[in-house]
Amino acid sequence: MKIINKNSSICFLITLLVFSRLIPHPPNFTPIISIVILGGILFHTFTLTIIVFFSSMFISDLIIGLYSGMIFTYIALTLIGLIYYFIFYKITYKNLIFHSIFGSFIFYSVTNFFVWTYSDLYEKNIDGLIQCYLLAVPFFSNTLLSTIFFSYLTFACVDKIKNYFYKIEKNIIWNNWWNKKMKKKIFKH
Repeated sequence: MKIINKNSSICFLITLLVFSRLIPHPPNFTPIISIVILGGILFHTFTLTIIVFFSSMFISDLIIGLYSGMIFTYIALTLIGLIYYFIFYKITYKNLIFHSIFGSFIFYSVTNFFVWTYSDLYEKNIDGLIQCYLLAVPFFSNTLLSTIFFSYLTFACVDKIKNYFYKIEKNIIWNNWWNKKMKKKIFKH
């Protein structure tokens, strides 16, 4: 018995992620990084993780407006996806805080390094690099808070959904077993 259509669920999630970037929100306060971190749990394939976040990011970027340096945001998210799919794939409630902090730090480090490297806003020396990272701290705090919040929210929702459908499946199996047992008893008499 197939209860949830996988394609519909993925389309719904992409729509939700696009919407999360379009509604008014503090800078960098979106669920994108948390979905990339939890991609292995949610999708079970790296390819699907990439498709979901690239689709949601690109669609929302088309609406919001394309910007220079956009590729570096995508590179940072891809790097997080690679790390979490191939290295840190055992995520639990207990270690989710670490993974949220680490994923946010990767995003902060990579995107701001590229801002420093490719923009004319900062001097191309260690002082310019430090200034770039220091001026980005307010954005990092939003990234960190949103990643922690949405990671736990997503993890809890996935856990509840799995438990709900596990109970349904368990009931279906129990009912099938019971019905077969009862049929045997009825036909024996």
